Amino acid sequence: MRGLALLLAVAAMATAQQAPAPGREDQALRQLLSVRRVFVDRFNGGETAAHLRDMIIASLESTKLFVITENAERADTFLRGSAEDLVFTDTFQSNDSIDARVQVGRGSSYSSGSSRQASRNLGASVGEQESTRIAERKHEATASVRLVTKDGDVIWSAIEESMGGKFRGASADVADKIARKLTAAYERARKAEQSPALVK
Repeated sequence: MRGLALLLAVAAMATAQQAPAPGREDQALRQLLSVRRVFVDRFNGGETAAHLRDMIIASLESTKLFVITENAERADTFLRGSAEDLVFTDTFQSNDSIDARVQVGRGSSYSSGSSRQASRNLGASVGEQESTRIAERKHEATASVRLVTKDGDVIWSAIEESMGGKFRGASADVADKIARKLTAAYERARKAEQSPALVK
């Protein structure tokens, strides 16, 4: 029995030594569970960044994961980043040309003898060129955000872009993607907290 107990103890020690320590990503992920109040800082990126910031605030508020506060002193975490909402024209241009020629010829001439040669010429030429230019107005929004603690540690980040959808504009789509990605990260952290062995 002692031999079996010793063997089990050695096996347990070996397993413990082989188990990987929680990585920085896992530790950062778990810090999401301690977030209570988030202040969304001003975004870099010009005038359109302010509009995208408002859209992201609305999307984060709808997740009900944290309290979104306008008072930076009360926040324990800050969402910072940059965003841009662009409208541009995408141009496509092509040139197609068709060129066809037909020529038939017969000839006649007199030689020094009495022989006679006849000549006849017929020519035709057809040319056509078609040019196509299509200008399409497009809309693209991009955002790069990070969740930062008061100590300056980044515990989560995301980069999203969108050309818009059938029923949603580009800015709203980017804001929704960020909120969904943060929600997914929060759910992973909660599952990891409940089942540490499942942390990958």
